[in-house]
Amino acid sequence: MGGFSRCAGTLEIKDQGDWKPVDVLLNWSLQETAVVCQQLDCGFAVSNRKKSSSDRVVSIIHTDCFRSRSNLRECATTVFSSSVLEITCSDSVRLVNGTSLCSGRLEVKAHQSNQSDQWWSSVCEADFDQQDAEVVCRELGCGAPSVLQGGLYGGAEAATWSSEFQCGGHESALLDCRSSGAARNTCSPGKAVGLTCSEPVRLVGGPNPCSGSLEVKHLGHWKPVTGLGWTLKPAGVICRQLDCGSAVAMGEKEDLSNRTSWHMDRMCVQPGSDLRECLSTRSSYSDILEITCSDSVRLVNGTSPCSGRLEVKAHQSNQSDQWWSSVCEADFDQQDAEVVCRELGCGAPSVLQGGLYGGAAAATWSSDFQCGGHESALLDCRSSGAARNTCSPGKAVGLTCSEPVRLVGGPSPCSGSLEVKHLGHWKPVDWTPEAAAAACRELDCGSAVSTGKKQGTPTNVWSVHIPCVEAGFSIKECVHSSYSSSHLEITCSGGTDPHDLEVQ
Repeated sequence: MGGFSRCAGTLEIKDQGDWKPVDVLLNWSLQETAVVCQQLDCGFAVSNRKKSSSDRVVSIIHTDCFRSRSNLRECATTVFSSSVLEITCSDSVRLVNGTSLCSGRLEVKAHQSNQSDQWWSSVCEADFDQQDAEVVCRELGCGAPSVLQGGLYGGAEAATWSSEFQCGGHESALLDCRSSGAARNTCSPGKAVGLTCSEPVRLVGGPNPCSGSLEVKHLGHWKPVTGLGWTLKPAGVICRQLDCGSAVAMGEKEDLSNRTSWHMDRMCVQPGSDLRECLSTRSSYSDILEITCSDSVRLVNGTSPCSGRLEVKAHQSNQSDQWWSSVCEADFDQQDAEVVCRELGCGAPSVLQGGLYGGAAAATWSSDFQCGGHESALLDCRSSGAARNTCSPGKAVGLTCSEPVRLVGGPSPCSGSLEVKHLGHWKPVDWTPEAAAAACRELDCGSAVSTGKKQGTPTNVWSVHIPCVEAGFSIKECVHSSYSSSHLEITCSGGTDPHDLEVQ
């Protein structure tokens, strides 16, 4: 109610014959809003927000209940509240069968003038172009279009839109665009418009677009993001969404601006997920997330962020024309590897071998790197102007850097207090016995024989997210900043059978 269309406004539900506005507790995200939009036969969820109102009787929705039942009335409790929930669904367009809210096969609601006779229609590739795509992505609250291809998300299951769109690219909705009167009733197989819009996500305030404070665009405005217990694992998802390299550092910064912000649930952030579905309104936490991704190098197909086939981002000077290129073994040496490992926040290189992590799926970097080993980034190194376009099978650089993990203060490198390196500094790890097995494995020290707790003065430490390490991820990916006086001490078998320790 009260919006610019029947698919936008204050959400209300009917209770005992009376319509009541809806309010929600924390953690109501676009996932829940999308269910409401679907029930109203609107398009996809564009936005939601809590709006201040006069104190009145409302139906407050318990989010956890709604997630399991998808029935608003079953999850409602009558209370007094001074806020209500406003949602915006796309009124006339939607993307279906996609991997997120910002991707799918395009469908348009036909016969808008007759509310009692409407249906969703697919659009033919021949009737739709890049400027039309820009309008749709904007209407859905997404970023700029990144892929436009017929048949990308399945065939045209719905009827076919019968006119050609002729957008200028500046319109706020697709049905505001001019259109021709084509008489198309069907779409050839593989020709229904499939569209992928970029996520409305960015990093700001850093030295490049791949580092800074995390922000998400909402209702035309960019807002910072807060979060609790974030590690490099979800940060890596953000880096991939932004077409940056690996996640190098993760931190928090106090925000004194009193701006409204989004809260993003780190457990929701998974590879391939729609980041907007992980957002909810939260005002009680003021520290905003800061992420540093590697701007121009990454390791792919590896077992951790510190291993994989090396790829370098080509054409850095042209932000609109970039791609990732593999590097040939003949153009890369140990000193170059030292620079890459340092740039990624990893330890020293331990293995450098062509074909170690698969063949060169990307284009090939066309020059020979000539690093001195002291540079902070690979693209700071000198390079020759080689004219290489392809790499022989098995010759694309595969690199393994050691994990930035160590044991200190013990009688051997395989025993002592666990520390992790971050932004050039080593910090101890809080008492988390579950991390012991991963630490011994990453240090090539065999298995964990014993763990202990060392008490000291309260200091900044790393806290380990237990489900993350238990799922097989590296310690580096699973730590977040904390404050504690207890540190984890470990004794590993040192690569030998624990039963032989007394003999040694």
